[in-house]
Amino acid sequence: MSKIYILFSFLLLASCSSDSPTPSPTETMYFPPKTGDVWETKSIATLGWKQSAVQPLLDYLELKHSKSFIILVNGRIVIEQYFNGHSATSPWYWASAGKTLTSTVTGIAQQEGLININNKVSDYIGTGWTSMPLVKENLITNKHLLTMTSGIEDIANGDDVTPAKLTYKADAGTRWAYHNVYVKLQDVIAQASGQSWSNYFNSKLRDKIGMTGAWIQVDNNSVYYSTTRSMARFGLLALNKGKWESTTILNETYFNEATNTSQNINLGYGYLWWLNGKGSYHLPQLQTEFQGSLIPSAPTDMFIALGKNDQKIYVIPSKKMIVIRMGEAADNVNLALSDFDDVLWQKINALY
Repeated sequence: MSKIYILFSFLLLASCSSDSPTPSPTETMYFPPKTGDVWETKSIATLGWKQSAVQPLLDYLELKHSKSFIILVNGRIVIEQYFNGHSATSPWYWASAGKTLTSTVTGIAQQEGLININNKVSDYIGTGWTSMPLVKENLITNKHLLTMTSGIEDIANGDDVTPAKLTYKADAGTRWAYHNVYVKLQDVIAQASGQSWSNYFNSKLRDKIGMTGAWIQVDNNSVYYSTTRSMARFGLLALNKGKWESTTILNETYFNEATNTSQNINLGYGYLWWLNGKGSYHLPQLQTEFQGSLIPSAPTDMFIALGKNDQKIYVIPSKKMIVIRMGEAADNVNLALSDFDDVLWQKINALY
C-alpha cells in the first residue's frame, strides 16, 4: 500500500461536537488555489469521526482495485489515499463520470446565450446528424440529450454516434435509455461557440477552477483524463452549486435543474447526473423500473457522477462532503453502478 495521507490533529473546534459527522455551519467552505498543489486539510479527530473505521475502509478500497480515494469536508481534505502504483500526479479516465462535465459546460453555453437547451439539436449542427426520418430527428432537443430521452436506439447500435447508427426507437421524450449520443452536445457547443469543444471547455470550466487534464478520443468517444484532485475540484464546484469561491461558473438555476429529476420516466436522473434518494430509478441497458433509492446506504440528498469501472464523484450537500473514487472495476462487472457502491457507503458511514 502506498503512503496514506490521513491527517491527524488533536485541536478540536469548539463549534464541532465529538459525534457530529458534519462541520459547524459557521465554518467557511475552502477552495484550493488555482495553481500549485496546496490544499487545506482537516483531521479525523476534529470532525469527531472514528479513527478505527479508517483502515477497514482503505482495505476494502484496495481489495476492490481502487487507484485513488479522497474525502473532502467543506472543501478540506480529510482522507487522501493512492493504491497500486497510482499517485497524486497520475492521470486516470473519468469514463461516463465525465458526462457531468458536458452537462456543466452546456449550462455555461446557455447562460452565455450561445445555445438554448430547449431548441432542436439540428438548429446547431444541421439536419442529417441521425438516420432517423427528419420529422423524428427534429423532435430531439438539447434537453433530450441531457436527460437521455432522445428516443434513439440504444442497444442494437452500441455507442457509435455516426449518423448511420443513430436510428429511431421512440419519439423523443417518451423513453429513457442510456446512450452515448449525449456527446452531440459537444458538437452543438463547438458549432455555437466557434471554438473546438476542448478549447471552450478549458477556458470556461477547467482553467477557472484550477483543474488539469484533457479530452482523449477513445473508440468514437471523447473521454476526460485528469488527476484525482482535479476530479475533486469539480466535485467541490458542484457542492457549491456552480460557484468557485464567489465567482459564478454555472448559474444556480441551471445547476438545480441538472441535479434534480429531469423527466418523469427515470426519477433518479437529472442532466447527466445520477440522483440518490428518489422513489424509483432505471439503470443503463435496462428498461426495468427499480423501486427505492439508487444507493440505499448513502445519503438521500446525494447526487453522483458515475463512470464505467467504478469512477465516482459523490456529492453530499447535507454533509458538505465530496467523495472521489478512481480505479479499475471493483468486481468482475464494469457497470457504473453495482453492489460496490452500497458496501462502500456502509464503510464510509462507519466513519461517523
